[in-house]
Amino acid sequence: MGRGDLTNHEWSLLEPHLPPKGRRGGRWNDHRTVINGILFRVRTGVPWRDLPERYGPWKTVYERHRRWSADGTWDRILQSVQADADLAGRIDWSMVGVDSTSCRAHQHAAGARKAKPRVPKKRTTPRHHRPDEGLGRSRGGLTCKIHLAGEGGCRPMAFLVTPGQWGDAPQMVEVLDRIRVPRPLGGRPRTRPEHVSGDKAYSSRRNRRYLRRRRIRHTIPEPKDQQANRRRKGREGGRPTGFHRDHYRRRNEVERTINRLKNSRAVATRYDKRAYVFHGTVTAAAIRLWLRQ
Repeated sequence: MGRGDLTNHEWSLLEPHLPPKGRRGGRWNDHRTVINGILFRVRTGVPWRDLPERYGPWKTVYERHRRWSADGTWDRILQSVQADADLAGRIDWSMVGVDSTSCRAHQHAAGARKAKPRVPKKRTTPRHHRPDEGLGRSRGGLTCKIHLAGEGGCRPMAFLVTPGQWGDAPQMVEVLDRIRVPRPLGGRPRTRPEHVSGDKAYSSRRNRRYLRRRRIRHTIPEPKDQQANRRRKGREGGRPTGFHRDHYRRRNEVERTINRLKNSRAVATRYDKRAYVFHGTVTAAAIRLWLRQ
């Protein structure tokens, strides 16, 4: 077992949720070696062709990662691992923080083909394909942004990849809608945390109306311009928004979640041309965080 590879305990948690292995001549043989190769590349950010020989042919490792990113296999594995953690009581639903982080895109991340990608052997586009490939251009060059919801244990619950110049507030609803933890013992998947926290960037009437409709308590500070606008309207401006300082102190949990996620160099710097492949890279890094004790 090399440095950074899955331990026996982590493999025991992950193996039951992997696609079934093929029989003689099947394509899904030796999952552990290939997944260790994928995690090595996610952790180090090396080009696929420079993978160590102990992980087998680099083309096999890359193709499996691309296929699982396209057909949603990584997403299903993440939900299954989260379901096991919830069943064991290891998910802190008392507070879910929402935040975003910018990822500098390497020059090799640009130049994707204009034609739509296809899921292998199917006539459908990949699950998280974006026409803009999730790349935005600013003064600093090409960037993309990860909008993330993290639970109290500093692990990602759901995320969304967008171009770097996109705002935070418009993405909050979609990020929270992606929280979906199945219940193996029966019942509907759990999608609603007890409390949501965010910084001033997420203060908007749309977001607060959405949280009130779902009966989710929230702690989001109100910017000074919104406070002045509400006071200027008088009674029509509505009541002041509630704010609990003790709850807001827990906002560091989502920031620590982002720091742990960006310890993977292929997440901190984007090298993937396609948005759906980069989404799979972030998902693989998130799965590794859930497998650790």
